Amino acid sequence: MSKQQLDLDSFKAKLLALQTSLEDVRASGDDAAATVELDQTRQGRLSRMDAMQAQAMSVEANRRREQQLVRVKAALKRIEEGDYGWCLECGEPIDPRRLEHDPAAPLCIGCAENAEKA
Repeated sequence: MSKQQLDLDSFKAKLLALQTSLEDVRASGDDAAATVELDQTRQGRLSRMDAMQAQAMSVEANRRREQQLVRVKAALKRIEEGDYGWCLECGEPIDPRRLEHDPAAPLCIGCAENAEKA
């Protein structure tokens, strides 16, 4: 794969937009992950359980969002270093269709499948 086959400016723009989106959601999602108040005089047991479940889901969503943000920043760094579009595991080119689907993908499909099996 030559650098001409990948429109790096397009992928960089997608990654920057994704980064901005993730950071915006991070700023608004922190309130939902706050500790649930367990005041029995203000809410019933089921309401507290619902609130605790919503809090746990928010915490997990925040964790996943942070992981995605790390992947996006790493992809942007690879663009700057001239390594974008190459598999970090085997060094082979990553199919541009894979990058269209996930611009932060660090592995080719073969290596990604192997990583999932491990």
